[in-house]
Amino acid sequence: MNSLGSFGSFGIRTASLLIFAAAALLSGCGIVPGQRMITPATLQDTGGDFSSEPSQQKQIPITDINLSLVRKINAAQAGATVPRETLALFGKPTPYLVGPGDVLQIVVWDHPELAAALGQPPANSRPSDAMPGFLIDDKGEIQFPYAGTLHVAGKDVSTIQKELLRRLSAVYQKPEVTVRVASFRNAQFYLDGEVRTPGAQSLNDIPVSLMMAINQGGGFSANADRSRVQLIRNGVIYPLNLDDLIKHGHNPSDIYLKPGDLVRIAAREDSGVYVMGEVNKPATILPMRNGQLTLSQAISDSGSFDSNTAAARQLFVIRNSTSESPEIYHLDATSPVSMVLANQFELQPKDIVYVGQGGLVRFNRVLNLLLPAINAAVTGVVVSK
Repeated sequence: MNSLGSFGSFGIRTASLLIFAAAALLSGCGIVPGQRMITPATLQDTGGDFSSEPSQQKQIPITDINLSLVRKINAAQAGATVPRETLALFGKPTPYLVGPGDVLQIVVWDHPELAAALGQPPANSRPSDAMPGFLIDDKGEIQFPYAGTLHVAGKDVSTIQKELLRRLSAVYQKPEVTVRVASFRNAQFYLDGEVRTPGAQSLNDIPVSLMMAINQGGGFSANADRSRVQLIRNGVIYPLNLDDLIKHGHNPSDIYLKPGDLVRIAAREDSGVYVMGEVNKPATILPMRNGQLTLSQAISDSGSFDSNTAAARQLFVIRNSTSESPEIYHLDATSPVSMVLANQFELQPKDIVYVGQGGLVRFNRVLNLLLPAINAAVTGVVVSK
């Protein structure tokens, strides 16, 4: 009789333990380790676990990715035009304007006595030495016999030739004057970023277009992002999407560089998209060379969904995460047909793609956490008997 009472008592305690474990298991699903999207989505605006200020939440709107949204995005892209500031960069090349450091060769025909003014090259000349001729000083001036001091900086050779002709006509009868630039040492432009040979490049009397400049730098590197080229001129930054310009019928070769211009080509690494959550290979996915990357490409490059743990209907894209107004987009990717939408949804630099975990996965993870404790408790009850 005592043994039956003991067995009943043991059964009651075991049942109570199992009920407690089940309750803990169910409540534990809400505190399962790992990330998951909680709706409505909120950000901690003020306060927090370790803050003394009052807690306030900022709600982030969630927009579903559907055909209507894709149509709106496509219509906005189709209606986009090239900014007027960018269009102002296009034009015809202008003549080379000389400046300090340049060397001019001036010839007055039938007057060999003036040839001596050119000087002779040094015996042991170096590539950096100036060519024989008239060196423009730091004031932008040159000295020429019988013409005196001429300010030539900022003028082309045709204008300088006319000025010399006017002054020499007071000394010689109908002089014939030829002016050319013997050494281009003043004007430069600069290449930075994803070109094979970045650095300073010289400008001369042959106009250099944007594409010629990139070719002079060895062309784009393998990591170059053609959609994020910057032309910095006089302190103003002009963003250029080369493929987009061509798509709108504008040839980047019609943009000619000026002295002091800086051309910077961004790296694709700067425009990566972060894919995390229940995918096979969480990673930073780089866009293509034209800067484009769709949601379906990002999922594919990360090894697709983890078939054992992913909840395909919990696919989220978090955008503008570094700004004051972040956005969240949601796609139910349960059906393969949803990839039609994913293939038309263009991602932007620094987007975060997150794939949530299924409910069964959360249950299993909580179960794995609680099983050691349950086993230990049951073993303790058995041992105590």
